[in-house]
Amino acid sequence: MKQPRHTGTTRGFSRAATLVQPRIRKASEERGFAVARLLTHWPDVVGEAVAQIATPVNVTYGKGGMGATLTVLTTGAQAPMLEMQKEQIREKVNACYGYRAIARIRITQTAPTGFAEGRAAFTPAPPARKAPDPAATSAADALTGDVQSDDLRAALAALGANVLSKQKS
Repeated sequence: MKQPRHTGTTRGFSRAATLVQPRIRKASEERGFAVARLLTHWPDVVGEAVAQIATPVNVTYGKGGMGATLTVLTTGAQAPMLEMQKEQIREKVNACYGYRAIARIRITQTAPTGFAEGRAAFTPAPPARKAPDPAATSAADALTGDVQSDDLRAALAALGANVLSKQKS
């Protein structure tokens, strides 16, 4: 008795990763990344703390071909911290490549809004809130005194104090 021929379970479909892989490889090799995993798994390679403040930009190879230079983008405030961690970053990146591909790491600084990928989230400091005027607070409390709900009374009093403080200035 003849066994039926086994056909694949994909029924003619391909995985999305298989279809996109050649394009990802081409784009990453144009930027100097022979291993696309360095870009796609950057937090796993260097760690969450470094990935929060830095992102890889490109890899350039010298004329002699003896070791490449990895350019990392960060903000000016974080550059000294990365400078102290260069050796550890280089070791982790070379572990990703599997050999000593990266000989040097160059740190490039930019403004907080300069990241195209948006990997590093930079949030401005919240504006300083000044205390409401005591006279406005007492006037707002007097206006909301007959509201029965405590939560609603507190919310209306805060709103009233804010409005009355803004009118004076």
